[in-house]
Amino acid sequence: MRISIVGCGNMGLAYARSFLKYNLVSKEDLLLVEKNEQRKETLEKLAIAKVVSHFDDGISGYDIIILAVKPQDFSSISNGLKGVLGNKNIVLSIMAGIPIKQLEEKLAHKVIVRAMPNSPAQLGMGMTAFTSAPGMTIEQLKKAENLLGSTGRTVFFENESLLDAVTALSGSGPAYFFYIVKHMIDAGIKMGIEPSVSALLVKQTMIGSFELVNNATQNLDELIAAVKSKGGTTEAALQQFQEGHLGETLVKGILAAENRAKELSKG
Repeated sequence: MRISIVGCGNMGLAYARSFLKYNLVSKEDLLLVEKNEQRKETLEKLAIAKVVSHFDDGISGYDIIILAVKPQDFSSISNGLKGVLGNKNIVLSIMAGIPIKQLEEKLAHKVIVRAMPNSPAQLGMGMTAFTSAPGMTIEQLKKAENLLGSTGRTVFFENESLLDAVTALSGSGPAYFFYIVKHMIDAGIKMGIEPSVSALLVKQTMIGSFELVNNATQNLDELIAAVKSKGGTTEAALQQFQEGHLGETLVKGILAAENRAKELSKG
């Protein structure tokens, strides 16, 4: 398989490294397209693939072309890419907010997969949802899924409109956890705990809690009840959360992210 990645920021580079790690592509069959000269030089020093600043008609010889540029940069590359795509190229877009219909129109191309990864993909622990243009073969979808799965877990959605919800839930989701962790660490500091120790307490609690959620037979309400005792410390904290409508605020925030994703999809 030959793969080209257009745009090699953090996510594009994460894909490149993952594909090489799992022998999904060789260095000789991996092309990185990066127009930023400083970034291009950095990529060249890594010596993991051929690196160019612009694509030409040779890109049609690559099985899968991954669009990892910022959404606002898509217009600047679409005209050039449109002229060199072949019918058999699979275009895999990880650009947020650009629907398949727009990709088809801008690229005059029908073989398109749209995916929404999240930042833990950089560690091989990502969650990626993907969908595709109508008429793609099982073989084509499997090729895309194998690549996406190298950075974590994947789920396929037949309904593309749900990718806006995915963007809000798992795409932006890491930031919500970071936000909560940050404020838990701040609370520890306010109680007199050294910052590094507070961070250790909170981060290890987060890791352990994830393992419980992932492996326990109880549901989330039961897990909460198992920690909470009547009149105890956990109940005091949870009561404050409820009075401050923390749960409702989290849901409202995620729904606001979904609405924004829908706005971006409409251009």
